Amino acid sequence: MLIVFSGLPGTGKTTIARELASRTGATYVRIDSIEQAIRNAQVLAGDIGKAGYDVANALAQANLGLGRTVIVDGVNPVAESRQAWRKIADQQGRPLVDIEIVCSDLAEHRRRVESRVVDVPGLRAVTWQSVLDHDYEAWNSQPLRLDSAVLVPETAVALILEHLGTQV
Repeated sequence: MLIVFSGLPGTGKTTIARELASRTGATYVRIDSIEQAIRNAQVLAGDIGKAGYDVANALAQANLGLGRTVIVDGVNPVAESRQAWRKIADQQGRPLVDIEIVCSDLAEHRRRVESRVVDVPGLRAVTWQSVLDHDYEAWNSQPLRLDSAVLVPETAVALILEHLGTQV
């Protein structure tokens, strides 16, 4: 199965996605890590664009092909990236579970963004203004939406596992 986490920076998706991967033994693919590795390699003359997502798509597809459950952790802000995950799941004959993490408490969301410790070497921390300015398109479908302002990560993971049932 392909489980794709989406949401703005600072909502808690990485914390929840990592915990789910740890509990299930799924392959964990993080867009931030891939994009920073591409930057570190200094192989692109310009902006990274969608290169990180292209690499993540290939990794997800290869691991799904091996019968692995794959968890993807990224903002996935536009319909194009969300549709790419759907296409990969369909090509591999695997179910897709879209999970959107939101933080309904703006003050808490801002606190998280402004106090977060970057855990990918070389990755620049996002600013609250960049989160506010982020282009994040509305969903065409209905993902499993979890609010990290009211759920601790362990409860969010329990709800996801309940939603997944015996599929994982």
